[in-house]
Amino acid sequence: MGKIKRVVFLASGRGSNFTASVEYIRKKKLKIDLVALVTDNPEAKALGIAKSFGIPTKVIPYATYSQKADYHRDLLQIVEGLEPDLVVACGYMRILKPEFVRLFKNKIINVHPSLLPAFPGLDSQKQALDYGVKVAGCTVHFVEEGVDTGPIILQKAIAIAPEWTEKELSLAILAEEHKILPLAIQLFCEDKLKIKERKVEILK
Repeated sequence: MGKIKRVVFLASGRGSNFTASVEYIRKKKLKIDLVALVTDNPEAKALGIAKSFGIPTKVIPYATYSQKADYHRDLLQIVEGLEPDLVVACGYMRILKPEFVRLFKNKIINVHPSLLPAFPGLDSQKQALDYGVKVAGCTVHFVEEGVDTGPIILQKAIAIAPEWTEKELSLAILAEEHKILPLAIQLFCEDKLKIKERKVEILK
């Protein structure tokens, strides 16, 4: 294992995956440097959570930018200045621009509430119920320039109960996200992920 990896989180909302990841890292006493939480939303609950953990925060308020290109430029500059080895998008509701993805190639991971490549984009749980699938789940994947594309690191499948509402399915999936995202962070930071074309090999 090489140097201690520097991890930056991107979040827009409640921060439950952020919370699960930090708690996992600290419980297991993993040698990972939790550099900062960066958010586009000054009202994000994730901000208070980060402060309770003693993790620095950066707010780039998306709504205040009349030119959205300026927001993406500032995001790129701020995250680059933090010198991350890994960028974790957990409930971050903006599509990262190609310039950002290229700068941090194979260093950005995202958690998505479906078994990709099925049901990318927004409202994945509703898409799954509307389609009538019997199995749903979640995916942690590397981020590339497409939406919810990129090599898959980990997935977890769950059976859908016939009576489940969208909210019930979402909560069931979220519980699994809280398990596989922290594990993916650990695997990355321990240099146990190897990308070969579209496939991710997990090293022993």
